[in-house]
Amino acid sequence: MHVCVYCGSSPGFDPVYREAAVALGAGLAMAGHGLVYGGGHVGLMGTVADAVLAGGGEVVGVIPEALRARELAHLGLTELVVTGSMHERKAIMVERADAFVALPGGFGTFDELFETLTWLQLGIHAKPIVLFDVDGFFEPLLALADRAVDAGFLKPAHRAAAQRATTVAEVLAALAVPAPPPHPKWLSVEP
Repeated sequence: MHVCVYCGSSPGFDPVYREAAVALGAGLAMAGHGLVYGGGHVGLMGTVADAVLAGGGEVVGVIPEALRARELAHLGLTELVVTGSMHERKAIMVERADAFVALPGGFGTFDELFETLTWLQLGIHAKPIVLFDVDGFFEPLLALADRAVDAGFLKPAHRAAAQRATTVAEVLAALAVPAPPPHPKWLSVEP
């Protein structure tokens, strides 16, 4: 299985984020899973990649030319795919992955996570999506998703697609759970 990990290109202020990235990378490698990620050597991205590589795992980085040119690309990967745009990067990452994990990050992480959740909601893919909720990082996001359900903007089945895990063992277990079956996106359509 190839697991796409979305995460920050910064390490964050609290060392707990880096520790979680190392543990996740080591856990993926130990489980025999390859990594697909954004291709950078900086922040949590580089930390996860280095941990998978240190564990003998395969790592595929996907990075736009504009970021590679700024010397952000990790040059020690199993494979580095250079794309022409961020849109192409995200599409290739989704195509090459069998499942997704989000670690803490900023707007880029949120963008990738939301697009992956939206594509699952629309039936473009049916792959597991796990939020590695390190130190409660994703609690506000999950509360927002719950609010969207309560307000009639999101189906409970689509909300459930964002599985929450607080340990690497929970992440690995969640990766083995198939994504929920497709449901019509529109709330006016009966299931």
